[in-house]
Amino acid sequence: MKHASDMETTSKAQWIWYPGDFEVWLGNRFNNRRTERGAMFPPFWKQDSHWVTVEFSTTVRLDKAETIEIKCEGDFNMMLDGKLQFGMPESFTVPAGKHRLNFKVHNQATPPALYVSGETIRSNATWLATYEDKIWIDENGVAHGSGIYVPAATWCFDSPDTPPSKYRLERKEQRPVTTDTTGMGMLYDFGRETFGYLRFKHATGNGHLYIYYGESCEEALDKEHCETLDRIEVSTKASQEIMTQVSKAFRYVYVEIDGDLSYCDLTMDYEYAPFDTRRSGSFRCSDELLNKIWEVGAYTMDLTTREFFVDGIKRDRWTWSGDAIQSYLMNYYLRFDTECVKRTIRQLRGKDPVTAHINTIMDYTFYWFKSVYDYYMYTGDIAFVREIYPRMQTMMQYVLSRTNADGMAEGKPDDWIFVDWVDFPMHKRGTLCFEQILLCKSLETMQLCSALLRDNMQENPPQGSITAEEYAAEAERYHEQAKALRDKLKPTFWDDSRKAFMHAIEDGEMNRQITKFPNMFAMIYGYLSDEDRQTVMQSVMLNPEVEKITTPYMRFYELEALCQMGKQTEVAEEMRQYWGGMLREGATSFWEKYNPEDSGTQHLTMYGRPYGKSLCHAWGASPVYLIGKYYLGVEPTKPGYEEYTVRPCLGGLDWMEGEVPTPFGKIHVRMTREEVIVMSDGGKGTLEVGNNIYTIEAKKELRVKA
Repeated sequence: MKHASDMETTSKAQWIWYPGDFEVWLGNRFNNRRTERGAMFPPFWKQDSHWVTVEFSTTVRLDKAETIEIKCEGDFNMMLDGKLQFGMPESFTVPAGKHRLNFKVHNQATPPALYVSGETIRSNATWLATYEDKIWIDENGVAHGSGIYVPAATWCFDSPDTPPSKYRLERKEQRPVTTDTTGMGMLYDFGRETFGYLRFKHATGNGHLYIYYGESCEEALDKEHCETLDRIEVSTKASQEIMTQVSKAFRYVYVEIDGDLSYCDLTMDYEYAPFDTRRSGSFRCSDELLNKIWEVGAYTMDLTTREFFVDGIKRDRWTWSGDAIQSYLMNYYLRFDTECVKRTIRQLRGKDPVTAHINTIMDYTFYWFKSVYDYYMYTGDIAFVREIYPRMQTMMQYVLSRTNADGMAEGKPDDWIFVDWVDFPMHKRGTLCFEQILLCKSLETMQLCSALLRDNMQENPPQGSITAEEYAAEAERYHEQAKALRDKLKPTFWDDSRKAFMHAIEDGEMNRQITKFPNMFAMIYGYLSDEDRQTVMQSVMLNPEVEKITTPYMRFYELEALCQMGKQTEVAEEMRQYWGGMLREGATSFWEKYNPEDSGTQHLTMYGRPYGKSLCHAWGASPVYLIGKYYLGVEPTKPGYEEYTVRPCLGGLDWMEGEVPTPFGKIHVRMTREEVIVMSDGGKGTLEVGNNIYTIEAKKELRVKA
């Protein structure tokens, strides 16, 4: 198989930079846009910076002299065959023959980036990059070089006038659906949750605009407690347009003015990440409520897919690893935006040295490891695994340096053990079973990635690359560590009388609280025998005495475990009750948390604040993933959908149909009680209906009895 990112590069010249630099820089801009009541509110974890000096190099062979055009983000110097050239030339003629080109770019404000364009010489991912200045000139004037080199990073920047620093999301104007005079101001309703910038048309006079935003009407009208607001001073005789400078999330906007200021109209610029509908998933079925749930889930994902996959658009507006891994999985069944996945994984990891867990949360570090191999399975992009693996190594070294004498993860004073927002007492001290299951999966992921790269070595790896022998040694070591930990899970935490994994060991004593968290993850990851899976289903997952999960975050995994056990009919009803419950409360996007026992404004409160809850939270969109994987039943069995299975399940529906995006196009599935129809744009597929197995041929409709 030819892996996706190992294929030939584009024929156009592209802007290039050191891998991860663009994401770190963009992440700093992104994560520091959060405001609370007009105050800047940065994230509380370490923020890295891009490398300020990067060297780019390539070797060329020319039959004739060739003139190249050079663009840079930053100052630069150029070497031809180790000889420094004068100044910072905008063009340069490379003579015929074999030559080595080196460009050293310095920029503290934005990532050092280079664009070189000629007839045959074009900057792209075949060029090499290093952040270490190890080219030196000896006493004879001969250049020498050493260090670690990696393929340069590229993306969609193939014009000399659009360097990476000019990247922006797209915008389109929207109007409110209603406008009402309320109190001393005007209340605007945009009809549903949205995100962007306000435009005040034809503003004249002197005074202030007092702007109060709300995901709910109650929040927008509560000037003392709304989470976000703007105050803009205006002084103008001529009519002009006033635009807010920082994007906000809202459905409602309440505006008051003072002085002799006036404006004629208010609209907004909706800011969004564009997507290709030809590459998007879809779903329709006989149940209109489930259709609405899927549509609102898709819209929630569209709102939270930005420069990165963000948790929610109103409050945090940050990238969180636990949130992101769910966004990735939903994305694979919705828009298949692989670039946003890579950007988010890179940004979350940041730079070495590692000084803390990702987002300071131990479980979020473990999700980060798993997300890399998930990405590979859905895309087949081995080049990204090769790029990110050194940072996986150093991250895992940090993790293992903090395990206890039994080789288990245990929270340190500076670690946040999150697990979930729970409505019941749950200690997070000691050695949690849940954390050991995630650590075991992380070690297995390291083993899979190291073995993958061992078996797929580059023909001419850059200087300083990890060798096949090193990959092999790591694969063996991680295999042994994962097996050793997995073998300890049941003897350490399993209570045979209660048929479940216990919660934790605290101060040498077993905490015998039963929660769904470790049990459902053990089911999902295959850490239980078939017999134990059936037992845990009854003793824990369907046991009404076990505390309920009230966040969409962990309902994602709870319902996945149920689907794996063939409970699609029951899960469909859960979706109707839980996500349908949010819709019945007026939701236009799905929430950070939903407790059906709450009522009225209780649905808006969180973190001790009346409007602290996010009403547009990515992890609330999990039906998009569940429907794609467990109802339409589409799943890759080899990387990049080279091979895949379709196991459709109606789950009590009369009919359903939908499309799942893949690297080669779409897989269309339609199922009624009488038949199943599958049409695929590529790959080698297998349709499983009952005990029957059928071969899916690309570009050829397959019809079978249900």
